[in-house]
Amino acid sequence: MDFYRKPKKSLGQNFLVDNNIIDKIVKIGNISDKNTVLEIGPGTGNLTNKISSQKPKIIFAVEKDKNLCEQIKIRFTKFKNIKIINNDILNLLQTNKFGKNIIVFGNLPYNISTKIIAELILLKKWPPWYKNLIFMFQKEVADRIIAKNNSKDFGRLSILCNWRLEVVKHFDISKNCFSPRPKINSTILSFKPKKEIYKIKNPKNLENVTRVLFSNRRKMINKSFLKLFKGNKFVANDLKIDLRERAEDLSQEMFYKITVKYEELFC
Repeated sequence: MDFYRKPKKSLGQNFLVDNNIIDKIVKIGNISDKNTVLEIGPGTGNLTNKISSQKPKIIFAVEKDKNLCEQIKIRFTKFKNIKIINNDILNLLQTNKFGKNIIVFGNLPYNISTKIIAELILLKKWPPWYKNLIFMFQKEVADRIIAKNNSKDFGRLSILCNWRLEVVKHFDISKNCFSPRPKINSTILSFKPKKEIYKIKNPKNLENVTRVLFSNRRKMINKSFLKLFKGNKFVANDLKIDLRERAEDLSQEMFYKITVKYEELFC
């Protein structure tokens, strides 16, 4: 039985209704009966239903919309391994009560998708409580996440996501696979925590470094870099950085190295 309720624009709701796409998404998770699954924003429960068919140990489905929550509780009344939680996922990520090695699925609300992935990257404890994230983003957001240097989409989001996570693009999804139909297509990405990462003491310093260096992305970084390091030109020499380059010319790894050096000098 399919449940339908008029989506709320305020919550960025666009429900995936194409069963072939739903099947492809679930296969990425390689779910077994030993796995715990967290689903962010189950909506009408179409993806939840397919995940359940893989017989995981338990599914936590977190839905902010109270009315939707009541509908999917009715839909899955007889499912003993599905727990529906009416809450904002942003309230639950830091105080994780889902367990360890969780597989997380999410057709993320378009209006808060980057905030959710940032929260999951910036968890204090690392490696984190999840083992795999399988998320759907607007294609333009996904393009920014997977962008490499020397491209127009490369920027702060790519640098942050690739600091702690291995990112894989799986496939694009047509806007025609949703109800209501969004204005642009979507993309499925998966993320796995890296075991070896650059040891940055405070992630806010990485955010600060990228903010300053990308403040004038079309200009050479010399002024921004010297501002960041209070006029110290020797740092650029140590890191072998050409200050005539633009921020988008630097590699992701270089931004992590810059941040480590920044913390050594000022933190």
